[in-house]
Amino acid sequence: MSSPAIKAVLGPTNTGKTHLAVERLCAHSSGAIGFPLRLLAREVYDRVVAIKGADRVALITGEERIDPPGARWKLCTMEAMDRDADLAFIAIDEAQLGADRERGHVFTDRLLNARGREETMILGSSSLTPMVQSLEPEAEIVTRPRFSTLSHAGPVKLSRLPPRSAVVAFSAEQVYAVAEMLRRFRGGAAVVMGALSPQTRNAQVEMFQSGEVDYIVATDAIGMGLNLDVNHVAFASLAKFDGERRRRLTIAEMAQIAGRAGRHQTDGTFGSLAGDGDAEFRDDEIHAIENHSFPALQRLYWRDARPRLTSLDTLIQDLETPPDHPALAAAPEAIDLTVARLLASEPRIAKAAKGKAMVARFWDACSLPDFRQLGAEHHARFVARLWQELSTGSGHIAHDFAAARIAELDRTGGDIGTLQGRIAAIRSWSYIAQRPDWLLQREEMAERARGVERKLSEALHARLTERFVNRRTAVLMRKLGADAGLLPVTLGENEAVLVDGEEIGRLEGFAFHVDPQARLEMRRLLLAAAEKHLPALLDKRAKALLEDAANGQNLAWSGTKLAWNGHDVAQLRPGRDMLAPQIALEPGLGLLSQGRRAEIETALGHWLTSELKMLDPLRKVAEAAKELASGPELRALLIRLAEQGGIADREASGLGDLSPEQRQMMRRLGVRIGALDIFMPAMLRAKPLDHWAALARLSGQRTAAVEQSMAAALPATKGRAPLGYRKAGDRFVRIDLAERLLHAAHQRRTRWADAGRKRHRNPPRFALDPTMALSMGLTTRAYAGLLRQAGFTADAPASLPEGKFGPPSPPRWRWRPRNAQRDHAERGQRALAGRDEPGNGRGKGQHRKGERGKPARPAARPVPGNPFTELAELLS
Repeated sequence: MSSPAIKAVLGPTNTGKTHLAVERLCAHSSGAIGFPLRLLAREVYDRVVAIKGADRVALITGEERIDPPGARWKLCTMEAMDRDADLAFIAIDEAQLGADRERGHVFTDRLLNARGREETMILGSSSLTPMVQSLEPEAEIVTRPRFSTLSHAGPVKLSRLPPRSAVVAFSAEQVYAVAEMLRRFRGGAAVVMGALSPQTRNAQVEMFQSGEVDYIVATDAIGMGLNLDVNHVAFASLAKFDGERRRRLTIAEMAQIAGRAGRHQTDGTFGSLAGDGDAEFRDDEIHAIENHSFPALQRLYWRDARPRLTSLDTLIQDLETPPDHPALAAAPEAIDLTVARLLASEPRIAKAAKGKAMVARFWDACSLPDFRQLGAEHHARFVARLWQELSTGSGHIAHDFAAARIAELDRTGGDIGTLQGRIAAIRSWSYIAQRPDWLLQREEMAERARGVERKLSEALHARLTERFVNRRTAVLMRKLGADAGLLPVTLGENEAVLVDGEEIGRLEGFAFHVDPQARLEMRRLLLAAAEKHLPALLDKRAKALLEDAANGQNLAWSGTKLAWNGHDVAQLRPGRDMLAPQIALEPGLGLLSQGRRAEIETALGHWLTSELKMLDPLRKVAEAAKELASGPELRALLIRLAEQGGIADREASGLGDLSPEQRQMMRRLGVRIGALDIFMPAMLRAKPLDHWAALARLSGQRTAAVEQSMAAALPATKGRAPLGYRKAGDRFVRIDLAERLLHAAHQRRTRWADAGRKRHRNPPRFALDPTMALSMGLTTRAYAGLLRQAGFTADAPASLPEGKFGPPSPPRWRWRPRNAQRDHAERGQRALAGRDEPGNGRGKGQHRKGERGKPARPAARPVPGNPFTELAELLS
């Protein structure tokens, strides 16, 4: 740790520490400075190149390496800094970050071990003083005063934020929200975050420095030495998530950020944004920041930077070893150690990491930074894939694999978040391409990665500028002042309400939805302009609605809502008659005049009446049910039909109580009397049933579902059959088609009965052809079930004796009215089972005899696919 010339230059921000380090670097024959950020290293690199020349200056970061053969002055990120380099001068910037939980151990290692031959300089906050005294007692400590005064300005509304201000937020969402509000009210803001590439960051900063925009919104990365012409720093919040929990900023962190105001000899101010109680400074914090008096650091985080590489176990053991100095504390587990632990637990990976060289290679892979910030497990999977390449074959990442991954990221489409994600991913490949022994074509891959990052950075800058900069807004507000009535309000694409081209909300149908950010006080002028012009916009829209209603266009009815062009304009409410609902306009139409509202209500009523015209047959039935002349029996049945959508089960309908005249009246009303159901064919379509079901639900009834296809048959499921269907066996059958099948069966029965009367006293049994039923989609089981519901019963065909063959014998059917069927149910079951039946002349167990007393001809063996055979098997 001993060195002949170690100088610690400590003090608050704006003391010229970095400027002094650059001067000392250039005064020596060689040297290096380690910075906390790639952005800052790049900024100082450009300054040193201007002094020494590009061929003698190197930039070394994890993702970018510009290292000419004769380079003697090097600007590095702290992780990329070679602590053993033989250089005349070494400087460590922002050394107080040794107390950072995530990266602190790296800064502490450089503070302890990076030394220049002639001079070593430690730069940092005054809070680092006791740590330097403890760890390097012979170091010279120099305290530098701040060049300008920093004072507290109190909370400031965003609408009154002074020009040349920086707003600091602690999440990307908060940065975007503040920048969006500044765009709409002040003309725009530059955006700076640590995740930006140097090219994007420089382009954004240049907009601010050149005066194109007067505001910059940034994360706390702005506090790490970025030099901007900022007069005021406003905190959007004083709390941040530190990786473990959300906590309030320390005074040192507040001062580091606030100190960006008032650079050089210009005084600066700091404060918070008004309206957020959590963003207000306490008196003790204000006093400490203004007087640059911060609590001293009590310890720095440390981890063995040179662990033994004999095995994975010793590697992890050394990384977990605590320090033996009271000023040092064991570093919390960083993501590289977490990844190493996860991968070491996998036998396949651990097996490949044998020997010092392979363990070192394994640790280098685990040290790949997690640029994408997707968590340890996700990062471990990525590292495992790289390790598979590095530990097998030639030990290099395959050219095709690397080229394909880089090509996947070479796309400039997408929003800001998408582009930032791609930039984070390409940074991983930029880092990989800088490793000397990971890629055979390292220079080619590095150039490809730089090219993709350059394209993505340009696209991201364009997106940021497009979203957060509006050069017209500031001029507009200065020109019009408080007279919002002069602001032109129009409708843009996607129904956006535009105030002089600036979107403040959306007009969806007749409902105006304010942009959530427009509710802030600073948006009052724009909202007042919108409210002033909305009635005229709505009236224009109302005329279009009336025209469409008259032509029957662009209107739709769904459930309880009437919609126009996809937007709700009215609600349906129950009326006195279920088939005549009432119309109530949506509240969004309240800004229209009373006369215009009445016109719309009338027009919607006419349209709805036209839409419900298909329910006229059902409406006639309901009106006939009110006529006393119809008689109580018929009225009761008609009421049931009206309440059930024109469908009623015949058995419970009371049909037997009707006179022939009443039945004839039903037929005139379009009601058909079937064997199983009484129904109205005009209602057995999807749209009429849909409308009736919607009205029924509106009036509080629970209805079955409507089958939109209205197919002849559907597979039966648990629960109620769809409207207009009857369950038969394993199928739901549409009732009008079920009646068609039953009508055909009765016609067959009648023909056989007429022929049988000439030869037999009793009507003969008859055969039925199931072909029509099968063509409708019924199974033989469903067809048999339907026939049984209608009173048809069948005798199973006799079996063939052993060794006998013949054509299939279809089952023989007979019909009894449903009342008679109940009386003879038991007798019918015995007949189907082959038991005694009165009058058949057989005893129990005897076979049926054919004509002239001969034994009946046995039925054929089953023939697959033959409907007669399947029906016979079902009944046997």
